[in-house]
Amino acid sequence: MTTTIAPFEDIASWERALYAFLPEKERRSGSRRTVEGYSRMLQHFFGALSKPPDEVTSREVFAYAHGVGPSGKDPSPVTIGARMACISSFYRFLIHMEIVSSNPCDQLERPRISPSPPRGLSAEEIKRLLAVIPEKPSGLRDRAIVRVDGKTGVTHKGVHAFRRAAAAQMNRLGMNDSDILEVLGWQSIEMLRRYTAEVADELAQAAHRRFSPGDALRVR
Repeated sequence: MTTTIAPFEDIASWERALYAFLPEKERRSGSRRTVEGYSRMLQHFFGALSKPPDEVTSREVFAYAHGVGPSGKDPSPVTIGARMACISSFYRFLIHMEIVSSNPCDQLERPRISPSPPRGLSAEEIKRLLAVIPEKPSGLRDRAIVRVDGKTGVTHKGVHAFRRAAAAQMNRLGMNDSDILEVLGWQSIEMLRRYTAEVADELAQAAHRRFSPGDALRVR
């Protein structure tokens, strides 16, 4: 059980602490959706207990985290972890504000979450996608993306990372900008500049090391 450092006199005071926590959480996470989810979980948790946070025990947090939800089904490890993370984050805020001295979640073990295996596209889905890709240079790129996604389950975000890495490597090898844009199917030179900015710095430093007369001087 947590010990109160600066006890609040009534439930309204705890509600003010909750509403102070939510904007701080949004500022740190940058996600409005996360804050809305945290708000729902905290209000449901404390509303069902009908007791202030300084009287909550680890056993009560455990029961809530593993409890059956509105769907009537047992919660998944992801849901259990999210509930614990929500309550723990609120208590860390209360500790930081010197309202309570301990976190009931610290005594609980978080569930291990195994990532779901990637799901690739079926052969029929790949066939339909390939049928609508135009026969032109950019289409070759799109066909490669479809085949990679379909056979490996790599997401579009992962394929995009491959394209960025490819652009950087082409730039290192001295390929001109127009050819890189054509191969990768990009229209904007600004996009290429953004993704190869680090490479430009590398090349500039390499050129400096090779040609700077100051680096060739030796002190005797």
